[in-house]
Amino acid sequence: MSKKLGLALGGGGARGVVHIGFLKALEEEGLKPYCISGTSMGAVVGGCYACGIPIDDIRDIILRLKTMDIVDINALPFSRLSILRSNKLQKLLLKHIGDKKFEELELPFTCTAVDLYSEQLYVFKEGSVAKGVQASACIPAVFKPVEHEGMFLLDGGILCRVPVRQVKELGADVVVGVDAIKCTAEPVSKIPNMVSMLLRVFDTVDNRLVSMERAQPDYPCDMMLEPELKGISQFLVKNLDKAYEEGYQMGKDNAARIRALLED
Repeated sequence: MSKKLGLALGGGGARGVVHIGFLKALEEEGLKPYCISGTSMGAVVGGCYACGIPIDDIRDIILRLKTMDIVDINALPFSRLSILRSNKLQKLLLKHIGDKKFEELELPFTCTAVDLYSEQLYVFKEGSVAKGVQASACIPAVFKPVEHEGMFLLDGGILCRVPVRQVKELGADVVVGVDAIKCTAEPVSKIPNMVSMLLRVFDTVDNRLVSMERAQPDYPCDMMLEPELKGISQFLVKNLDKAYEEGYQMGKDNAARIRALLED
């Protein structure tokens, strides 16, 4: 196959574990990506993979993750802009990714973040991979924003849930995106509290913006995969093994279609 496969791994919190199973299935099918771009949890998985961490090791690291491995309560959250500090998250990323630079990676990789000062998307493509991944996965109000070159960076999913254009820019001939959230949200029967209401509002706006972007004639995605992941919350560290298995099955079910795109 002469065409280059690029993967756009989207955000989705805990639901993003689907990316690990998907990569495992592609490996077994002999479909190795030429490049990856990731957002939020997609940046975590994609960054680790691009750094050469075996996919089985990534699976073990994530599936063994406990809430307290990343929870680092901030003493004055309202004045310090986040419920959690980012110390534990930063140490976890450095432990596994180390001090690798984007420029050193054999598998081209980028990840997205959003600069709140300029309200612009920022794409990490050089410097520290761990820092880029941390910024990309910096959930607003949950983790402390990452300061970098005069910017104030948060989760790339604010403006770019699935970074397909960034994959194309890396030189991919065939772009496959994985959206762990889906544009059509599951219906709910009740909204019990203010936090649930705000999250629902954010999801509604996000889904509308993503749908509008995908309708553009120059949207460079050859295949967008949206796993069902019913009953799996992006905000809770549980059912991770189920998300992994659904991603694995999705990869197996779509391997022939991806291979056909590469051979076309």
